[in-house]
Amino acid sequence: MSAKERWERETLQPFLQKAPERREKFITVSNQQIKRLYTPEDIKDLDYDRDLGYPGEYPFTRGVYPTMYRGRLWTMRQFAGFGGPEETNQRFKYLLREGQTGLSTAFDMPTLMGLDSDHPLADGEVGVEGVAVDTLRDFEILFDGIPLDTVTTSFTINPSAPVIYAMYIAIGDMQGVPREKLRGTIQNDMLKEFIAQKEWVIPPRPSVDLIVDIFEFGIKETPNFNLISISGYHIREAGSTAVQELAFTLADGMAYVEAALKRGIDIDRLGPQLSFFFNSHNSFFEEIAKFRAARRIWARVMRERYGAKNPESWKLRFHTQTAGCTLTEQQPLNNIIRVTLQALAAVLGGTQSLHTNSYDEALALPSEEAVRIALRTQQIIAYESGVADTIDPLAGSYFVEALTNEMERQALDYIRKIEEMGHGSILEGVFAGIENGFFQREIAQAAYEYQKQVESGEQIIVGVNKYVMPQDEKSKLNILRVDPEVQRRQIERLNKVRAERDNRAVKRALERLEEAARTRENTMPYILEAVKAYASVGEIMEILKRVHGAYREPVIV
Repeated sequence: MSAKERWERETLQPFLQKAPERREKFITVSNQQIKRLYTPEDIKDLDYDRDLGYPGEYPFTRGVYPTMYRGRLWTMRQFAGFGGPEETNQRFKYLLREGQTGLSTAFDMPTLMGLDSDHPLADGEVGVEGVAVDTLRDFEILFDGIPLDTVTTSFTINPSAPVIYAMYIAIGDMQGVPREKLRGTIQNDMLKEFIAQKEWVIPPRPSVDLIVDIFEFGIKETPNFNLISISGYHIREAGSTAVQELAFTLADGMAYVEAALKRGIDIDRLGPQLSFFFNSHNSFFEEIAKFRAARRIWARVMRERYGAKNPESWKLRFHTQTAGCTLTEQQPLNNIIRVTLQALAAVLGGTQSLHTNSYDEALALPSEEAVRIALRTQQIIAYESGVADTIDPLAGSYFVEALTNEMERQALDYIRKIEEMGHGSILEGVFAGIENGFFQREIAQAAYEYQKQVESGEQIIVGVNKYVMPQDEKSKLNILRVDPEVQRRQIERLNKVRAERDNRAVKRALERLEEAARTRENTMPYILEAVKAYASVGEIMEILKRVHGAYREPVIV
């Protein structure tokens, strides 16, 4: 009889007869069953050097840098953007004054979808959920007084990512900043749009071609700028499990690598400019295990499958955002505690940068007070908790290591399934999964199962299905509302730019872009030329739509 069996018989069972456990089974928010107790038996096959290693060394399970936060804290990068570029410029400067260490830009829906502010579909949406950007003139205002050689900037944008990337380069050129000194990230991840977030303009294959254009251009022109943020965040927000988020995100990353290799791009030039973006949800240990498993899988894939030789190419560097889908309208101050735990999981999981959601975001764009509390949450974790003082402090935990192994195993099962759909190609497997609805069905089923658990009370959400208050504090909150005047002002500026620019130069630039797109030449130099001529986001995206057509999602049952 093993020691554990003896404990179960002599100690556990008599105790359970007197005091049963709270429930028959314990599960994470992803429906992973959690055992009562984890012991060395659960990680008996774990090899320290093979599976964990040391920080900054392959397979990077314990972190991508040798000193992690003892050397430099994670970048505190709060997502910001609302109204016109004037309002967002002021919010950027406020956050930098309050101790934020990097910028992150949210765009409004018209900009995200490649529409100008005067487009009929933009009416009522201009500046509402992010900053409105039509032309380079808006970027001049957005980054006024912010030197691009001293700050890193992230841009959460996808269909029109090439245009925004070109605008940032153009502003850097205006400021006299050498392109190799531009630092930041463009999200530029269209595969997850077709899988989960559903913001697109042109079909999947030409969308990936545009992304590879950015890769090809960016490794030469902006070698210190992340050319993509391969995003699981939106997959999780759509209702996926942690394993699905991990697997589908890494599969997308592998698909982009394969697309780049087909173009003839050197993997060791591209690898260091790939970055990732994950969600940090409520199941604390599951999230930490997910982050650790992600690093290990990616390192092995890049070295063993794709033949990368540069250790920088093996490192999975990632940004984390706390889970917006967990924020509740009811008792919104409870969201501060949720966000704190999610942020702590991201830090213990080894994130490189972090956004903490504001407590009022289930109701509106965050107020200045709510943003400050969200930033202070990170600062208190960094400076008061002590968790940043040692590297990967949960390593060796029987539970965390077993959960990391299980996350890896299940994610690899999904990746093999995607590879089979592509007959050996992950890229073709992802395209097939989008076309046949594989990803959507998997996520929808997971979301359905979770919602059933919430409604049955198996998953408790404090303030929603337990500890409910008839009158909560939401009515007392100071809600940020975007002034409708923003739309009028934005359209007025757009019309002024169109009247004052050299429209013959714009016409020539757009014609050259169309020719490049039709002949499959790299489009980025031509997009940059059009941007510098003050062509608008909508005008540039209309050219790409004319060449490639507008995407319509197939009906999936």
